[in-house]
Amino acid sequence: MNNSKNSILLVDPEFDPNTASDCNLLLKITGDSFSYAIIDKNTRQLKAVFDQQECEDMSTELAAILKNDSYLNLPFKEIKVSVYTPNTIAVPNDFFCKQDLNAYANFFSEDQSDTLYTRGFSRFGFTSVFNLEKFSAQALNTFLASAARYEQNAPVLALATSVKETSLLLDFTAGSFNALLLEEGKMRFQNTYQMENSEEFNYYLVLLIQQLKLDLATIPVLISGIIHQNDEFHTCLHKYFNHINFNLPPANDVDHAILDDMPAHYYSSLLALDLCV
Repeated sequence: MNNSKNSILLVDPEFDPNTASDCNLLLKITGDSFSYAIIDKNTRQLKAVFDQQECEDMSTELAAILKNDSYLNLPFKEIKVSVYTPNTIAVPNDFFCKQDLNAYANFFSEDQSDTLYTRGFSRFGFTSVFNLEKFSAQALNTFLASAARYEQNAPVLALATSVKETSLLLDFTAGSFNALLLEEGKMRFQNTYQMENSEEFNYYLVLLIQQLKLDLATIPVLISGIIHQNDEFHTCLHKYFNHINFNLPPANDVDHAILDDMPAHYYSSLLALDLCV
């Protein structure tokens, strides 16, 4: 294990970089964090996890990591990356028209890349249309051109595929959280919020409760990412909700032994990226 103030690297001591062609690389890029996982698809083992939180200059730090991290330059079997972008819309499949794809760009700001991406979420009945901020697009095109691109909430949606009842899913970084509300298996709401402290988190939480008219007595809250038992964010949730559980990594027969000394829910959404299609 190697770690610094804001980053951590866990590597299976038996990981042989020469086996990279048997491995999938998963990257999760948020507005303030960067993480990746390497999974050997033959042995079904998690071989490495890197996580860097509280990135102050994401464009500079992203380019530096992609350029300098020796693991990221290996010839992987498959690469999947989820990227935060403010330019994304969820189009119900009944109204989605691939021939009119460029029309959706009218909803986006101009300071973005010109490439539009689509990802279908048949389980939830919509297609996501998005593009990337220019610095993200440039960094990926330079260093990981073959990577399949997804928007930031795709891994959380992958985690949610087995959730049948109305539930609120919250996925945390050190300075933000992604909120996803499911109603009877359908996505009703999703958004990402930046927060400086628990007071800001409380503000957004109350806003969500009021606007979405959540039933605090009955709705389950599933939490993942950088949140700890009885920390200030966990305590804040308990002020309002009766049913709070940690959202664990997907049960897809992958050996997560290198995470045995870490809270299991830290990397649930990162690992769920492997389920995205």
